[in-house]
Amino acid sequence: MAHLSTVGWLTLRPRTVPWVPAANLEPLATIRAELARDLSWEVVQHLGGPVLLLAPLGVLLPLSAGRLNVSPLVSFTRTVFAGAMIALAIELLQSGVPGRVPDVDSVLLNTLGVALVHLAVVPGARSRLRRRYEHLGAMTPKIPRVELAPQADVLSVSRTYL
Repeated sequence: MAHLSTVGWLTLRPRTVPWVPAANLEPLATIRAELARDLSWEVVQHLGGPVLLLAPLGVLLPLSAGRLNVSPLVSFTRTVFAGAMIALAIELLQSGVPGRVPDVDSVLLNTLGVALVHLAVVPGARSRLRRRYEHLGAMTPKIPRVELAPQADVLSVSRTYL
């Protein structure tokens, strides 16, 4: 929540600028224009800033779910989709902020950052945590009656469990 609050403050506060360029709705136009320039610190900032802006969500979103045993593909898909929707929401909200211009390439770069961080951190961290806690699975008490309970015991209305 703190990360998204900071991102909202950085991206949705009004800017006072003498002029505002037109909105970019053509995918990859801004990225191609930046890459056509000579590689400089300014180009790295323009392309790297959006990649790094939402990148922590690649770890924070799966961490908020708290699941260790989940398919890597499902986790990746959920995280990237959520990151893309957050990036899209930010760009749509920017259309009403003075001095801010929506750019479809920002959505692509933000989503790329979420995906890269997720792939770099989450699968390895989950496997280490699973290895660390796999010995606890053998120590979990087994209750054999739970799986073999008769239907009458399970659905009985005469019993009250508090």
